[in-house]
Amino acid sequence: MATLEDIAVSAALNILTTFIMLIAFAILRIQPLNDRVYFSKWYRKGRESPKHGGASARKFVNLDCRSYIRFLNWIPAALKMTEPELIDHAGLDSAVYLRIYLMGLKIFVPIAVLACAVLAPVNFTNSTLGEKTELWNVTSSNIDKLSTSNIPLKSERFWAHIALAYVFTFWTCYVLMEEYGKIASMRSQFIATGRRRPHQFTVLVRNVPPEQDKSVSEVVERFFLENHPDHYLKHESVYNANKLAKMVKEKKRLQNWLDYYQNKCERNNSKRPVMIKTSFLGLCGKRVDAIDYHTSEIEKLSGKIDEERKGVVNDPQSIMPAAFVSFKTRWGAAVCAQTQQTRNPTEWLPEWAPEPRDVYWKNLAIPYVSLRIRRLIIGVAFFFLTLFFMIPIAFVQSLASIEGIAKAAPFLKPVVEIKFIKSVIQGFLPGVVLKLFLIFLRKILTSMSKFEGFVSLSSLQRRTASRYYLFNFVNVFLGSIITGSAFEQLNSFIKEPANDIPKTIGVAIPIKATFFITYIMVDGWVGVAAEILMLRPLIIYHLKNFFLVKTENDRKKAMRPKSFRFKTREPRIQLYFLLGLVYATVTPLLLPFIIVFFALAYVVFRHQVINVYIQKYESGAAFWPDVHKRVIAALVMSQLLLMGLLSTKEAAQSTPFLIDLPVLTIWFHRFSTGLYESAFVKYPLQEAMTKDTFERAQKPNINLNGYLQKAYIHPVFKTDDEDEGEDEDEDEDDMPSGSRENEKISVPKQRQSRGKTPLPSEISDASSPSPFLPDTVRESQSLDSV
Repeated sequence: MATLEDIAVSAALNILTTFIMLIAFAILRIQPLNDRVYFSKWYRKGRESPKHGGASARKFVNLDCRSYIRFLNWIPAALKMTEPELIDHAGLDSAVYLRIYLMGLKIFVPIAVLACAVLAPVNFTNSTLGEKTELWNVTSSNIDKLSTSNIPLKSERFWAHIALAYVFTFWTCYVLMEEYGKIASMRSQFIATGRRRPHQFTVLVRNVPPEQDKSVSEVVERFFLENHPDHYLKHESVYNANKLAKMVKEKKRLQNWLDYYQNKCERNNSKRPVMIKTSFLGLCGKRVDAIDYHTSEIEKLSGKIDEERKGVVNDPQSIMPAAFVSFKTRWGAAVCAQTQQTRNPTEWLPEWAPEPRDVYWKNLAIPYVSLRIRRLIIGVAFFFLTLFFMIPIAFVQSLASIEGIAKAAPFLKPVVEIKFIKSVIQGFLPGVVLKLFLIFLRKILTSMSKFEGFVSLSSLQRRTASRYYLFNFVNVFLGSIITGSAFEQLNSFIKEPANDIPKTIGVAIPIKATFFITYIMVDGWVGVAAEILMLRPLIIYHLKNFFLVKTENDRKKAMRPKSFRFKTREPRIQLYFLLGLVYATVTPLLLPFIIVFFALAYVVFRHQVINVYIQKYESGAAFWPDVHKRVIAALVMSQLLLMGLLSTKEAAQSTPFLIDLPVLTIWFHRFSTGLYESAFVKYPLQEAMTKDTFERAQKPNINLNGYLQKAYIHPVFKTDDEDEGEDEDEDEDDMPSGSRENEKISVPKQRQSRGKTPLPSEISDASSPSPFLPDTVRESQSLDSV
């Protein structure tokens, strides 16, 4: 069990590590050699590399001594940009995400002041642990004297905890209500003032019923001409082109190698021919001329691609019973997307189309009828993943106990009992090991969400975030408490009378605050500092430039900015909300560590949003209802846990006064949801009509058919020379292919014109307001569960 001295050592190590990382970042960011890493977002907006005259070393190293004196100016620079400017620069999603950190500060700073001023003295001025530790056979430290574990049974002091539980609940609900209303207003204004976008006029219709002797395209056109005659404009069929997409990707890879060898020969003609081997990564096989070989392979693959493309278009099995249907007005699209189309509720299922760069094309090929089966399979798989992950969690918790290590490996006892090593093991190592376990989780949960069949990156990220949060709740929070109290105290449970077991649990749960303090310092302090240092992207960028960059296309990929991983970062914030609310009345000492996390993370991620992260999509802050629900869930959990703790303390007179809190909190959630949630899942017809009327008055001759012509055409049907936005980064491999101008479409479509479609790309500096997230209404109930 970590002591106050162990926590002090851990804090010193983590503070030192965090400080070193921030200093390293402040120095590395001002070096011209690293400018494309730490200001990558600005290069997509026209920034040029810093140029220094004189010695060639100035091209790589900053020799201006004055800049090193001002190396911390990135902090005021990150805070200087106002919120409206931030929305214009990075989008509403980024601005609202940063408000989560501000909300954490608004909630926990007053709570921490009050809890430390009132509850810490109430807990500390007792001697229960000193008297009962041997009797109850539990391990404790001097930190635990600041928790409820140090208050005797049936004590009147618990009235202070109950009173402050009410205060904390009311304050948290007040802040949540203020933020919900503010963000709903920001979203409405963002949508109202946003520019025209294709997805505002488009609906994805699925489960189109088959008709004999008619193609899916003909069925869709006839249905909407009959039922939406005044508003239907055009549609795009959905194809199963996954095989074709793999072939196109392979052709681009071969073309990149061909460009490399051609450039190499142009620089030195005497090296022609360049000989390579054709088998197993070029290490064995027949030696051939590289340019001739890649030219012939590209020609062969081009023929196969043309045949496959014709097969996809002409094969009825490749045409999915779905279509992107576009309307003449936003009002017509809103009516279609938010109403039932036929008497049969299982056919003609409409939902708002994702914006073009948000479409996850692979999953459009999944039959709609199989989605429920897929989600059932993933639900069962996620249950077992969560269950069996308790094993490594138990292992992590065993590291927090010197006694456990000494018992499992007696030969290590002389080593682990060294004072400094003991402090490092108990105060630093458990959080590090748990952090490493969670790193591997992201890929697994993302793959699960893809298998479920979501058709947009935004819905994939939201589902992954939901599962990640649930996983953290069960394994990191509940798992740490269970393995740290029930498993750890199993021997005492067996020996002591059954009626004493609840008392042991009541004492042991608050004791686990020491583990969470170490975890917050490792994950929340060092982890955030590592985020801004970006050591891994920095190393990969330079390695790519020195060893892997062969062509200009490679250089662009090496310079590609990072995108924001909402799917893992938002659930991590929610874990800190959970820990703060649960331990506010149990162990107030934990709150200052959480406050440091929120303050540091706000500054760091503001800098990253401004200078580094690009947007894959813009949802108009449609994720905020999920944030609200998770904070409410954490609040209810803190109330239930406090009730359980007081019941083990035999505070029969005071415990019933806590029953009202969960009821009031759930009522508040329903009240606030009823007020504001519809603004995040529906598009008001009045707003749609207003925007349509205003746009017609401004541009009466707009060619909407031409504007929407190429918005929702599958990327494989575009010209080969277009960059489809493929990314090598593990989190960029799902980057949707943004529609481009001047595209040549090789597949004839029905009801199309030949206009151009000015769409935002993944690097657009303008916000792309989307009033909807795909699947928002349809999936809201399933996401509510977390």
